[in-house]
Amino acid sequence: MAAGEIVGLLGHNGAGKTTFVEIVSHLIRPDGGRVTIDGRPPSAARGEVGVAPQHLALYPSITVREHLELYGRLAGLRRTALHEAIEELAVVLRLTEIMDRRTGRLSGGQQRRTQAASALVHRPRLLLLDEPTAGADLETRQAMLDVVKQRAGEGAAVVYTTHYLPELTELRATIAVARSGRIIARGACDELLRDLPGEVRVTLDGEEEIAVSTSDPAAALVDLLGRVNRPVTSVDVRNPSLDDLYRSLAVTHAA
Repeated sequence: MAAGEIVGLLGHNGAGKTTFVEIVSHLIRPDGGRVTIDGRPPSAARGEVGVAPQHLALYPSITVREHLELYGRLAGLRRTALHEAIEELAVVLRLTEIMDRRTGRLSGGQQRRTQAASALVHRPRLLLLDEPTAGADLETRQAMLDVVKQRAGEGAAVVYTTHYLPELTELRATIAVARSGRIIARGACDELLRDLPGEVRVTLDGEEEIAVSTSDPAAALVDLLGRVNRPVTSVDVRNPSLDDLYRSLAVTHAA
């Protein structure tokens, strides 16, 4: 993947998303194949990787500020650089009011934001976010999306795993779909959706509905309206979505 690219990694539970994150972050070794980061193995590039794992991994007895100081120092930040990095993240991830609160006393959303800040504090060139908004509130979700877009805009490469497909639309992410440890589709969202059918749904007087699956919604709507001889009370045209892509690939590649 390229600098500044956001890749949305999709797949059912067990597809290999979290395993991929753990391999790239040098937590486990691959059974086969080779992984490199700028031509180096993960063990030699750990300082350039930021990881927010799927499950919360915080020290409940220390504060948010102490978390960021710890992870910043481990990455080599000192004094002014560390202070500035922490203050920036406190603002963008909406942590300012809880910086001196122990993480064990935070809400789930506040803990998610703290964990993301710990991954971001040293400005990694590669950011691995494994379901960073799972169970999060709307404030946390929006703060997370905003900071991901900001860091990608500054040149960081981002791998973002999620089950919330609208997030990938907002991030304008490249899509990669995993199944059984393999990528079965990868590309821009528009390219992957191009050949999938949408749907035209017409509601007739009396509340009868007619739905047509089609790759050309405009033509299908004209044809449908020309064939019905009753008043039409509503028309709904739905273009294919990432949900449709996900279901289509699951069926195509089913064992």
